Amino acid sequence: MTEQLRPDGSLRHLLTLEGLTKPQVERLLERAQGMVRPLGARPAMSQALAGSTVANLFMEPSTRTRVSFELAAKRLGAHVVNLELQLSSRVKGESMLDTVYTLQSLHVDALVIRDAEAGVPQLVAANVAPHVSVLSAGEAHVSHPTQGLLDALTILQRKQRFDGLAVAIVGDIRHSRVARSAWHALHILGVTDLRVVAPAALMPEAREFPGVTRCTDLSAGIEGADVVMVLRIQKERMGQADLPDNARYFTAWGLTHERLKAARPDAIVMHPQPMNRGIEIAADVADGAQSVIRDQVRNGVAVRMAVLAQVLDARGETP
Repeated sequence: MTEQLRPDGSLRHLLTLEGLTKPQVERLLERAQGMVRPLGARPAMSQALAGSTVANLFMEPSTRTRVSFELAAKRLGAHVVNLELQLSSRVKGESMLDTVYTLQSLHVDALVIRDAEAGVPQLVAANVAPHVSVLSAGEAHVSHPTQGLLDALTILQRKQRFDGLAVAIVGDIRHSRVARSAWHALHILGVTDLRVVAPAALMPEAREFPGVTRCTDLSAGIEGADVVMVLRIQKERMGQADLPDNARYFTAWGLTHERLKAARPDAIVMHPQPMNRGIEIAADVADGAQSVIRDQVRNGVAVRMAVLAQVLDARGETP
């Protein structure tokens, strides 16, 4: 794996949360929390990254992640360049590294990469100039580190702790990079009762997610949980024959108010979005009093501001 730290121990790349220490993750969460503002207030702004340029290279469709990375960079004073697959030279046969070298020559300081192919962020990080940082915005089914951080921040805001919490991740675990990064973040931060809850066909291999409780019954899996994180079915990573029937899936696995009663009364409901209402989650649960899904979206910008400021070693104070 490409080394994520500089020789002085500071964070240069963020490709995965795996291997980071608890103090490193806590520092990112603390920095992000300092950038959170309530809805209706002006967002946190600074010129900490003035003169820096951030390029977003999204080779998979994205709304929330791409927009939040763009807003994060702009709110720190950076210039932003957005490249999408259908608009880039990669369609014409140019390699990813040639695209990266071109951007490097244009004085880009950070590359934010989302790709459906595993290993692309690591490949780029291993080949960029020493002054360039690489951030993963989602790597195949492997990892989504800033999502893991924003999920952890959302839990911390509502529960004020990680020790002693029971967290259930429910749905398509097998194909989910969100589940993998959430597991890394929560494991690092001290959650010991972590459950992956899924139909057998959507459960990951036994060697994955060590130390978790694996459960193929929804009610049993979320019983007494403090946090219920619901995942969508990753249709884009499945063959047609593997796709479950939507109505049958909701009947057996959709999170409804009745099923949520198995969790603790003050349990929070999370979802990384986009949501399939009426498939993995009922609309009234997604919009209900226990839902923190909109908090997750808000926290996404703050987390990405914190990560950008951290890896670019911004001069001056961040908000």
